Amino acid sequence: PKSIAASTGMDALTHAIEGYITAGHNTMADMFHMRAIELIFENLPAAVNNKDPKAIENMALAQYIAGMGFSNVGLGIVHSMAHQLGAVYDTPHGIANAILLPTVMRFNGEVSWERFRDILVRIGRPDAAYLNKQDVINTFVWKISELSKEVGITQRVGEVGAKYEDIEMLSEKAMEDPCMPGNPREVTKEDFMELYRQAW
Repeated sequence: PKSIAASTGMDALTHAIEGYITAGHNTMADMFHMRAIELIFENLPAAVNNKDPKAIENMALAQYIAGMGFSNVGLGIVHSMAHQLGAVYDTPHGIANAILLPTVMRFNGEVSWERFRDILVRIGRPDAAYLNKQDVINTFVWKISELSKEVGITQRVGEVGAKYEDIEMLSEKAMEDPCMPGNPREVTKEDFMELYRQAW
C-alpha cells in the first residue's frame, strides 16, 4: 500500500542519512549510505505514486545497502526520538522518522553541514558546493521535506496521537535510547524537548 511504501522508504532514507553523518561513520559505510541516498531520491516517488517496478526494485536495493551501512556505524537521534513515539503511541516507525528527520537535521546541521553539502551535490544540487553553512542546511532540510510531501507524508508529531504533556517523559526516554550516542552533535534532555516541540 502507498502509505507503507512511503513510510518504509523514508525510514530507509533516515537510515542512510543518519548513518552518513553519525559519529562513527567510516569510508566503507559512507559508500553504502551515499548510494542509498541517491537511489531513494531518484526512485521513491515513482515507487510510491506510480508503482513503477524498476523504482520498487531500486528501493529494495537502497534499503538493503543502507542497512549494510548503518549496521556497522550506528544511527542518531531521529531514531532515539522516533522509537519513543512508536513505543508510547504505536506511531508507525517510518512515519515517526519522516516527521522528525527535517527538524533533527536542522539541529545536526550545525556540525554536519559539510556532509549535507556532499549529499546535496550528489542528489542534483551541484551548486551546493558553493553555498554557505546556513544555505546548505536550509536546502537540505527543504529537499527532505519536499520528498516526504511528494509521497504523502505531511503530518507533525502532534497529529499522530502524541500528547504535548508527555514531551518531558519522551525526552527522558530518548536520552536512554541506544542510538543517542551515535549522534554527531551532543544532545541534552532539554534539546530533545525543544526538538519535539519544533516538530509538533
